Amino acid sequence: GDTVLDQFVGGGTTAVEAKLTNRKFIGIDINPSAVEITKNKLNFECGFNPSSEVRQGDARNLSAINDGTIDLICTHPPYADIIHYSEDIDGDMSLMSIKTFLFETGKVAEECYRVLKKDGFCAILMGDTRKKGMVQPLAFETMRVFETVGFKTKEIIIKEQHNCKATGYWKTNSIKFNFLLLAHEYLFVFKK
Repeated sequence: GDTVLDQFVGGGTTAVEAKLTNRKFIGIDINPSAVEITKNKLNFECGFNPSSEVRQGDARNLSAINDGTIDLICTHPPYADIIHYSEDIDGDMSLMSIKTFLFETGKVAEECYRVLKKDGFCAILMGDTRKKGMVQPLAFETMRVFETVGFKTKEIIIKEQHNCKATGYWKTNSIKFNFLLLAHEYLFVFKK
């Protein structure tokens, strides 16, 4: 019966899991294709029918959601300028430089804090990147942004990445250019 929010709904994984566990769901994405994919994934029967709302919008502006009404935020933002989720959608954070991405993530964090209930949890999956051969700690920079708005870090869970679409490409280049693969992401669990 809790309400779960994913404001970077993407392929709809959180939406499906919310439905399977009898939780109300609000899904938002700036990309209309992601919204349609998620709506299609939610078109199944599972013995109960919690409410779900999936719509196009911007994670930096959740004004349609009242303060302190969300029980759990579970989301996977794009990684600044690593994998582009669109070619030209205005406001798509996957098209931003790391510096701009982190600044805009501050707006996302503020909205998360505003809509989450007191003692609620916010789980963010984030990874690091490389620029010019050097590791950019995007994940921990994102964690700091969320802490700055008032969240407390409850847990840091390390998730290994396996069989990603680009693994072969990066493995070949890691040998050619002498660098280690970034083979994990971090799941930060924050408490309000």
